[in-house]
Amino acid sequence: MQRQKEEIIAQQTEREKLKQVAEIYDQVRKELYEELMREFGKDLPVWDAEITEDLVFRFKNPEVLFNTGEHTLKPKFQAILGEFFPRYTRIITATKYNGTIQEVRIEGHTSSLWSTRTTTEEAYFLNMELSQSRTRSALRFVLGLPAVEPNSDWLRKHLTANGLSSSQPIKFADGTEDIERSQRVEFHIRTNADAWL
Repeated sequence: MQRQKEEIIAQQTEREKLKQVAEIYDQVRKELYEELMREFGKDLPVWDAEITEDLVFRFKNPEVLFNTGEHTLKPKFQAILGEFFPRYTRIITATKYNGTIQEVRIEGHTSSLWSTRTTTEEAYFLNMELSQSRTRSALRFVLGLPAVEPNSDWLRKHLTANGLSSSQPIKFADGTEDIERSQRVEFHIRTNADAWL
């Protein structure tokens, strides 16, 4: 009987901890989202970008990002990243967020297309290689910006480059792939609380 009571208390304590973590996560997420919107709200239409409440900063115009099938950043995207990333870094490395950000993922996404002579599987792997090369190019570029050098240690510990090929396409309402919008680069903040949820 005593053992059952102890197990019930332990389960209740664990539920309370999870609830507290969820509340902290929600508060941090909201604060980060609001701060990002205050900082970048006016720039989003100019850059053809968006920020989601899940802390994804999405650059969504493939014509600005890279030439088709290439991984070299276009000059316009370099200019955007040069303006965006130092300001973004200032926010995510702020003292008030110490210990709350687990990872900032630079994610490269492609559409499912490749040439008509490739199979679906071949296209997936070719797009994986391309998306990985693109995110490494973006990572190298932003880490090379002089304005972020004071935060380089923090960035090397938290910033990752992730090529995701066509695994997360953007879809139209009818469920078909939006080829253009699927080709994008995202900066995705993962908080430490994400590991608990």
